[in-house]
Amino acid sequence: MASDSDAAHGKVVTRFAPSPTGFLHIGGARTALFNWLFARHHGGKALLRIEDTDRKRSTQDAIDKIIEGLDWLGLDYDDAPVFQSDRAERHAEVAHQLLDAGHAYKCYATPEELEAMRAEQRANKLPMRYDGRWRDRDASEAPEGAPFTIRLKTPQDGETVIEDAVQGRVTVRNEEIDDYILLRADGTPTYMLAVVVDDHDMGVTHIIRGDDHLNNAFRQLPIIKAMNEIGGGWPEPIYAHIPLIHGTDGAKLSKRHGAVGVEAYRDEEGVLPEALFNYLLRLGWGHGDREEITREEAVALFDLKGVGKSASRFDLKKLQNLNGHYIREADDTRLAALVAKRIGPDADEKLLAEAMPVLKTRARSLNELAEGAAFLFATRPLVLTEKAAGLLDDQARVYLAEVSTALAAENDWTTETLEATTKSLAERLELGLGKLAQPMRAALTGTTTSPGIFDVLVLLGREEALARIDAQALPAGSEDQ
Repeated sequence: MASDSDAAHGKVVTRFAPSPTGFLHIGGARTALFNWLFARHHGGKALLRIEDTDRKRSTQDAIDKIIEGLDWLGLDYDDAPVFQSDRAERHAEVAHQLLDAGHAYKCYATPEELEAMRAEQRANKLPMRYDGRWRDRDASEAPEGAPFTIRLKTPQDGETVIEDAVQGRVTVRNEEIDDYILLRADGTPTYMLAVVVDDHDMGVTHIIRGDDHLNNAFRQLPIIKAMNEIGGGWPEPIYAHIPLIHGTDGAKLSKRHGAVGVEAYRDEEGVLPEALFNYLLRLGWGHGDREEITREEAVALFDLKGVGKSASRFDLKKLQNLNGHYIREADDTRLAALVAKRIGPDADEKLLAEAMPVLKTRARSLNELAEGAAFLFATRPLVLTEKAAGLLDDQARVYLAEVSTALAAENDWTTETLEATTKSLAERLELGLGKLAQPMRAALTGTTTSPGIFDVLVLLGREEALARIDAQALPAGSEDQ
């Protein structure tokens, strides 16, 4: 865990603090990325805190998936993860310090009384907030042994101003903030208390998070100010609240827009980590007109000044296009290993690596690479798609017999020679090259789309390529029988 000395010496410390109640979604991944980049840009510390105080909803599987997703994106942290649930005693300690110093008080209001209060507020169309009924009462007025919560005594007059690094100056009247609970009746800390104590103890200097937490900042600052009055040494962090991510239609991002876990983009969409890294970077942050930015460049360039104030829109097609760029840039051996996992145990990684330069030219995902490479590992007789079968009429099959004879005579099995031979045959038959290439593609791959047909011939090898062509060929004259 970082210490106060980091903040005291001007060292930037950020934290990503997910709740392990589900997957690492796109919004959380972007928040993690921005925190990590800001810390790396300033030579500071990036920390991870797992906010697992909701024991009923927090799961080990979710924790594992979050950490796995962060690792996959290449976001490393400078200390071991802090688990909020391990720090309940420390949270309670601060609550009692506030109580002893008069900055908090015991509230004996029963659940029934609080519900009646809220019902009256609803009926009168008043803001839903605690009315402070135990703020100035003596604890002796409560029944002996009655359960109580500890509430923060928030300022009632004036206003609180936050100079947010993204949102600018934001002001809230203090009367709008009620005396919220710090410790529940069972002694467990609330989220509001735990977050403030953990941020302080971890030495966090910059809190970068979604702007849905902006209101929380105005509730958390009074704890910091009160602790400073008690003993000092609780510096106020710099806040940076990032606009949320919306779908392409401008609505709040949901599953129908593609708001699934990071692992789904890896496993189901076939996205490379560097592509998602780059795409998340550009969701709400910009540097001129640049779209493609490497990890090293991102660390060098990132600052909060580049974060926009308006919501960004998640566009799966843009992500796929960017992924296509990174696929073309990626090492062929690495891609072969990733694609082999999608094809299965029969996949030959060496052959895939040889095929990758021609397979990856148009692919936008690892899935498309796997689909494009499937013909390499198909067994005879090939299963033809409906469109491919449609290309193989009797005349096309006769042409295939001619192709087989011409290619079988070649000893130099290279794309250049095979192309020259096939073009020569087309000219002799007074055909356009497509009249031969289309049935060849259907016979060789079972589909109507593939890499260049001469690349396909070379990748399959002489024996297999000729066997596939022969399996569909019809000797001249046979069509009349």
